[in-house]
Amino acid sequence: MAASANAIQLRRSNKIQKSTGEKVSQFFIYFFITLFALACVVPFILVLIVSFSEEKSITINGYSFFPDGWSTAAYELLFAPSSSVPRAYGITIFVTVVGTVVATLITFGAGYTLANKQCRYRNGLSLYFYITMVFSAGLVPWYMISQIIGCYNNIWALIVPSLLFSPFNMFLVRNFVRGIPDALNESARIDGAGEVRIAFTIYLPLCLPVLATIALFYAIGYWNNYFNSVMLINDQDNYSLQMLLFNIQSEITAMSRVAQGATRSNPPGESFKMAACVVTMGPIILLYPFLQKYFVKGMVVGAVKG
Repeated sequence: MAASANAIQLRRSNKIQKSTGEKVSQFFIYFFITLFALACVVPFILVLIVSFSEEKSITINGYSFFPDGWSTAAYELLFAPSSSVPRAYGITIFVTVVGTVVATLITFGAGYTLANKQCRYRNGLSLYFYITMVFSAGLVPWYMISQIIGCYNNIWALIVPSLLFSPFNMFLVRNFVRGIPDALNESARIDGAGEVRIAFTIYLPLCLPVLATIALFYAIGYWNNYFNSVMLINDQDNYSLQMLLFNIQSEITAMSRVAQGATRSNPPGESFKMAACVVTMGPIILLYPFLQKYFVKGMVVGAVKG
């Protein structure tokens, strides 16, 4: 009895000691994660504060979390009645939504086809798409084709030239589809379902994690894309938000046009730059939390399976 009692007491002491070690390790883990999170969040907070700071305060004291004065002059410049920013904002939102949806569907169709055992030349097609990841035709053919298909100086120039799927995203979808049991496909064929119905009613819902992942990639790409505006857009009314803000920040004349009708002759400079950052990064930051769980799951499963 005494031996068993000593054994029970020893187990309890080991359990208490292990629990204390776990608590210490969890404390350090949470501590370092908190520091890392602060290191990521603090710059965004500083950008937001500076965007609402008076230009005089920024000039004298530099960037500060506690400015001497507050002002909304930068946002008044951005969204003035004569400003082109709201129009560019609408164009960029439209381009991002339409481009992301269509590009995601095209990528899903290609990934599903290459993972489908019914496709006889799927391995050869996979090699063909892989080659495009290594070699590129260059800028001149891309520019000429964009003009030939009518994607020049219109809103489609911001969507169609970037619409072709990324081979990396396609391989993510293909690997994810390969991880889905073939029994689903076979049973659907026995019931008389066609290829399109199988793809969009059975596989598409199951592929939501990886599709959310690549949709986030496409959305960020479309939202931050200004290269198409540089190469294919001459009319400022069709500029994307990134291109318009780039012109405003780099050219004083462009800033004067945005601020036309304002009473100030010296528009805010640094606060305007920070306000432009807030305007451009806000939607993507708000979108990511809703896709985070799909993003992580899609990256892990799509990269490992197959």
